Amino acid sequence: MDETQLRALCAEIRSFLVEQVARTGGHLASNLGVVELTVAIHRVFDTARDRLVFDVGHQSYVHKLLTGRAERFSTLRQLDGLAGFPKPSESVHDAFIAGHASNSVSVALGMARARTLRGEDYSVIALMGDGALTGGLAYEGLNDAGSSREPLIVILNDNGMSIKPNVGAMSKHLSNIRTKRSYYRIKKVWRSATQGSRFGRCLYRGVHRMKEGLKKRLINSNMFNEMGFEYFGPVDGHDVGRLCWLLTEARELNKPVILHVITRKGKGYAPAEENPDRFHGVGPFDPATGLPCAESKTGFSDTFGAALAELAQQDPRICAITAAMQNGTGLDLFAERFPERFGDAGIAEGHTVAMAAGLAKQGMLPVVAVYSTFLQRAFDMLIHDVAILKLHVVFAVDRCGLVGADGETHHGVFDLGYLRLVPGMRILCPSNQAELKLLLRQALYETEGPVAVRYPRGGDGRYTACSDDPVLRTGKDLTLCAYGVMINVMLDAADLLAARGIEAEVVKLTQLAPLETAYRGSAQKTGALLLAEECPVHCGVYDQIAADPALRGLRCRGLDLGEGFTQHGTVSQLLERAGLDAKSISAAAMTLLREK
Repeated sequence: MDETQLRALCAEIRSFLVEQVARTGGHLASNLGVVELTVAIHRVFDTARDRLVFDVGHQSYVHKLLTGRAERFSTLRQLDGLAGFPKPSESVHDAFIAGHASNSVSVALGMARARTLRGEDYSVIALMGDGALTGGLAYEGLNDAGSSREPLIVILNDNGMSIKPNVGAMSKHLSNIRTKRSYYRIKKVWRSATQGSRFGRCLYRGVHRMKEGLKKRLINSNMFNEMGFEYFGPVDGHDVGRLCWLLTEARELNKPVILHVITRKGKGYAPAEENPDRFHGVGPFDPATGLPCAESKTGFSDTFGAALAELAQQDPRICAITAAMQNGTGLDLFAERFPERFGDAGIAEGHTVAMAAGLAKQGMLPVVAVYSTFLQRAFDMLIHDVAILKLHVVFAVDRCGLVGADGETHHGVFDLGYLRLVPGMRILCPSNQAELKLLLRQALYETEGPVAVRYPRGGDGRYTACSDDPVLRTGKDLTLCAYGVMINVMLDAADLLAARGIEAEVVKLTQLAPLETAYRGSAQKTGALLLAEECPVHCGVYDQIAADPALRGLRCRGLDLGEGFTQHGTVSQLLERAGLDAKSISAAAMTLLREK
């Protein structure tokens, strides 16, 4: 294709993305922003052989379209359909999984070193957004990659954060020169002409040192040059022709290169350009207006944010910290009312938890609002900086359990397993939003040391009461036990069993570490206990309950997500597939009752 045809292709891709994501939901604004960049990458590289590593893979939709998956796009983020992130098992063009952030340069450098060690020939490209540079791992990778001399291209997609402001007219002028073809043609001729003799090579090195010295005097050097990268940019990320040319030049340099690209999030679709944050991750919407198809309901995150802001109004010690998830964790209201006590640390969970430890050590009441899947990244700080000193840090762990369409990288199913390992950690689990408000206050004022309040995405189920009584339904034949919103499924299962003449007692657990023993009396009364947990095998509390001497001789069984990772799909579909829906649980209860 010529450049006119390429621009037409980019327009076609944008229309296709808006139409498809309006039906399925997904990450729209970020993908609209990288259309020309992705087209240019596929123009220059063959991703079946060359390795393209995404950093935060929600910007991979255009890549999927250009690698033979357009016909399956109606299945995006649906059960057994296309994943919303790169997935090597889905296509040879997906070099690596990418659901979190800041690791692309490290992964890409490993691939580049493997290529060299094996004597193979292919290019390695890391595509990272500017937000990934708020994570410390990105700098660890850049520091090593720049000094490695491995041929590697890092594309920095800058759609909001300025890495380092340009200073003065000379800086702008030199930046423009450095992205012009004539500059590189002259540079290549000069390098070629001086490499044939020892004198020429000495002359080239001398002129290069003089040029670098002059540049440093005229403008501030950027950190990428200091790390050992050849720096290109900034360049217009929507000029597909220039991008193609620069990527070709970067490949031919055969050294570590940074290509700094400026893009506009939501490019080409007015509602997304005007509200890029709202269109970062969306549910189904009307493409003509950009308005969602369904009204949003108040969920756990909203209730948490409102409750914390209310408590902070009375207590000046309360601080709220998050890691690039202010809106997602419901902290917009807190940030608006108490900006001096609010902190968004960026994609830096380890730093967030360590900072909270410092706040707690000096007498504040820090609340860390974080998604379950991202808290994994701060496990060292949980132990070393918080738990050893028994510091009172409250963790509001959002998106616990299955989250649906984002799949393996985002399900919050491991936090209970690793939080229970931390000495002194108290874990509270509300079953509805009313309990969340109660437990948040309890976590702040009635506990000591680290405490986690874990809750799911979405809103309430059928159980909305707020009672201290753990027995939600009495029965004589067996005990159904659960915690969190799984209690709603247990109540539904009890209804199905009642239709068969079986009276099931339903018991709710609220404190998971140290584990409360509300299940004991009920299990001893009925003689059988069935526990259902929205987590992988051995990550929940069943092992501890099954080992309880008070239950010796009773029939006990635990249901969970099983081994391995759970893919994407709706939560109800995934629960059914795992045998954690009401029908499956009632069938498991019948089997348990038949056992001796």
